[in-house]
Amino acid sequence: MMGKLYERWLLTMWQGDFSLAHELVTPDFTGHWPGMDVRGPDQLIDMLRQGHEPFDDVTLSLDVGPIVDGDRVAARWTFAGAYRGGMPGATAAPGTRIAFNGHDILRAEGDRFAEYWVISDIPSLSRQLGTG
Repeated sequence: MMGKLYERWLLTMWQGDFSLAHELVTPDFTGHWPGMDVRGPDQLIDMLRQGHEPFDDVTLSLDVGPIVDGDRVAARWTFAGAYRGGMPGATAAPGTRIAFNGHDILRAEGDRFAEYWVISDIPSLSRQLGTG
């Protein structure tokens, strides 16, 4: 069940069906991004929209996992898309294809995720966008 929950998390919600957050996370969900925490499904939806906004043709793929251990699940993914333009400091031309990887660890309570830790390859993304 946890594996299927994670697949909905990554391959459906992160792919663009952001409202699914209300089904997939607890009301007191906490997402830990480097340098900031996101609380509840509505803040998660805002974070998803911000992450997708600079890109068209977004696809997410599951590279490793999900690996389930008790109430936790871990996986490695790839985010790919076409840069739309508009990011401050970016020198990449609109239409530039980008791809970067990341790792997720999530903790479930019942049939929803309650906590999330993410690490993504921001240096690689910055190089592709010309911001780093």
